[in-house]
Amino acid sequence: MASKVMKSVAKSMGVYQYPWQEKLMKHQDDLSKGVWGYWHLGAWKHCGISARHRARVRKEVLLAGEDWPYDPEWKEMRTKRKGHKCDRISAEKRANTAELMQKMPQMLADFKKRKWERKINEEDAEAKKT
Repeated sequence: MASKVMKSVAKSMGVYQYPWQEKLMKHQDDLSKGVWGYWHLGAWKHCGISARHRARVRKEVLLAGEDWPYDPEWKEMRTKRKGHKCDRISAEKRANTAELMQKMPQMLADFKKRKWERKINEEDAEAKKT
């Protein structure tokens, strides 16, 4: 009972520090394999230390000025912003329309040429029949 009182008094005075070195040494093998856990012989093994205690140890280590190498690598941040699908589609349609309008004179010329060739071919076919 007296030791509990002394610890609480020491905590309030700031003398007592969380023994992060001991905890880190105890769970260093698990943390080096993976922060949340790891696969062992085809089965998922949870980390030997809970997330709350891992965070507490991490905080103590960083406050002590030490390095914490057990954080997982971060994924690259997403640069494309989310939005409504209808806005994206309408923007794509506008861009596609502008591109097609640039090609329109050539498309009309090709259409007239095909129509003219079809008409000539039909006339040639009628001339051969007679």
